[in-house]
Amino acid sequence: MSAAAARPPVVAVVGATATGKSALAVALAHALDGEVVNGDALQFYRGMDVGTAKVTQAEREGVPHHLLDVLDVGQEASVAAFQSAARDLFDQIRARGRTPILVGGSGLYVRAALDVLEFPPTDPALRAELEARAKREGLAGLRAELAALDPVSAERLQDARRIVRALEVCRLTGRPFSAFMPERTYAPEVAPVVQLGLRLDRAELHQRIAARVERMLAEGLLDEVRHLDVPGPDGLRQGPTASRAIGYAQMLAVLDGELTEAEAAEQTVVATRRFARRQETWFRADPRVVWLDAQGEDVVAEALAVVAGDAT
Repeated sequence: MSAAAARPPVVAVVGATATGKSALAVALAHALDGEVVNGDALQFYRGMDVGTAKVTQAEREGVPHHLLDVLDVGQEASVAAFQSAARDLFDQIRARGRTPILVGGSGLYVRAALDVLEFPPTDPALRAELEARAKREGLAGLRAELAALDPVSAERLQDARRIVRALEVCRLTGRPFSAFMPERTYAPEVAPVVQLGLRLDRAELHQRIAARVERMLAEGLLDEVRHLDVPGPDGLRQGPTASRAIGYAQMLAVLDGELTEAEAAEQTVVATRRFARRQETWFRADPRVVWLDAQGEDVVAEALAVVAGDAT
């Protein structure tokens, strides 16, 4: 038996927001003597609790949770740094004889933790030059340049930050940015892996999202954003990742007088539904994910049966 086959699998719980991933991860941790590794990029941030539906201490039920509250809101989340940290944790958890349970809906972060994925280099000076061009000229020129170098990325990428990054990589490496996308091959140092996906009927998912946003507002999302909105580099507005988070961007608009709280809530629901569709599209494209009905009578037992029979 190989060393990989002899060790516990990494169990990944994936799927759209509001499907119950965190609760299933805790239940599996109890059953498998596991520890949870967070794979949701926004839950890395200290103070972003209400708006990310971060699991509370009570909801963790004594299960160790890792990679929560590890960044300040002014910092940028790094997929490369996450990959290294997550894989180190998998090793540490396995060394304790326990099962690593990765949970999250940030598709690229999940893939980075599990799959063969090479990270291209970066050059701050080149990045700054491209960002200045984007502000000065708009995206049309950058997109045209990217289309000549990497038509796949030019068609797929929409926002300025990603277009700038794609051009940076093309210039630095002479290779298309799209060539660095992860393969659907588990990294040897991570395998074995079992991926469990939670699915919900679209109408039920929409109802859950609306209820979640309503609950976040009742629990003080606006006050949370107000508390994080401090001047200087450590404030929410300066965070390249955190400031764009769904719910947080809308609440900043409320503080600026651009939206009412009701309008912000409606926009947050719409944006979250769109995000959930993108999550579903991302994870459903991976044939290795075993899908479970999130409203099944005993989804935990079904998940454990998959783990027992598919830890390869």
